[in-house]
Amino acid sequence: MLLTEQASTMLSLQTSMNIKVDPNWVEARYPYLRAVVIEAAEAIEHHGWKWWKKQEKDLPQLQMELIDIWHFILSEILLRNQADQDKSLTALTDSLSDSSTQNVINFDDQHILINELDLIAKFELLIALSVSRRIELALFASIMTDCEISWTELYCQYVGKNVLNMFRQDKGYKEGTYQKTWNGREDNEYLVEIIGSLDSSRSEFKDEVYAALESAYPA
Repeated sequence: MLLTEQASTMLSLQTSMNIKVDPNWVEARYPYLRAVVIEAAEAIEHHGWKWWKKQEKDLPQLQMELIDIWHFILSEILLRNQADQDKSLTALTDSLSDSSTQNVINFDDQHILINELDLIAKFELLIALSVSRRIELALFASIMTDCEISWTELYCQYVGKNVLNMFRQDKGYKEGTYQKTWNGREDNEYLVEIIGSLDSSRSEFKDEVYAALESAYPA
């Protein structure tokens, strides 16, 4: 399960990213759950659903889609709480606690058992709930299990992706001066090594990731 410290870190990072996109993002009230719909549909494509052609499940891409979906779920939780970090953290941790024993979702006059659905059906239900502006973390957690990603892994990938994006911006990504290749290797490769070498349970994790990127970046 996600640690409270980790949940707080992700909410803080998501707020920072939303501000970078639009300083007035709370007033703009963007339809974040609409974005979940689109990302979940893309995940179905990565899983493969076409019966008229051979397709292989692309697990790494499915996991990446889950990270993107999580960005938008966090944004929606923040938006519903007017970007108040404490209220958002309480809402998130309470929902996670409630979801740990939940297996039934009531939707469209049906009692749907999550554990009886296959992965594509779970993504379809996620889409339907998101269209209805509902967040069900029990369903999201079940999808994570099917996609073979733990909360710790989700946290590490989420933080890593956000910190790298911020690092790129700070080093001139928008202006075109950022060096994506460092000594013959892409920055993503360095990020994987850095995350693997650090303790993700530490409150300083995101700062340590940034510092390690800074240390490795060519002068």
